[in-house]
Amino acid sequence: MNPAAACTPHLLVFAREPVLGRVKTRLAAGIGAAGALAVYRELLALTAAAVAQAQVPATVWLAEAPAPPADPARPRPEWPGLPWRVQPPAGSLGERMAQAFGAAFGAGAGRVVIIGTDCPGLSADLLHQAFDSLRDHDLVVGPADDGGYYLLGMKQLHPALFADKAWSTATVLPDTLADAARLGLRVAHLPPLSDVDSAQDLAAWRGR
Repeated sequence: MNPAAACTPHLLVFAREPVLGRVKTRLAAGIGAAGALAVYRELLALTAAAVAQAQVPATVWLAEAPAPPADPARPRPEWPGLPWRVQPPAGSLGERMAQAFGAAFGAGAGRVVIIGTDCPGLSADLLHQAFDSLRDHDLVVGPADDGGYYLLGMKQLHPALFADKAWSTATVLPDTLADAARLGLRVAHLPPLSDVDSAQDLAAWRGR
């Protein structure tokens, strides 16, 4: 890879369409589907603002095709100015993330970072830190308080980081770091943040 390509950043955003009953189901169990949808819209807006402020090339990967189907050439209203694609319909979260990373690297990116839309503390400064960390590290992680991560970045695809994980459990981050150690990767750590997945998480966020 030439030096210019090695410096090319790309941000991947894994998101869902804000549809009643299809988002934040754990949160909906505590506050109802309508309340969960409102919170998800708020989280989407915060994430979109951080992405816009970061001013790095980005692609939104939707969990499923919009209904009714829309032209992928036209940005989604929640993500003005950003191209979007649909995640593969089958496979684990890890397989879908690996495909998104592979697509970005295949298109010429040299530093690729992925985020979700559940972390209200995510900021443009943290995104910049992540990309900057990849100049002299192989991997960057943003630990989530629940044992997962809110951000993951790398300079080349490492499929092992996405295999054999119990997704949405507290083992995701430690298992990922164990894989990175076995691969001999230099890992940078961002500050830990909290996701909003449950009514308890929501209360803690509002309390802050």
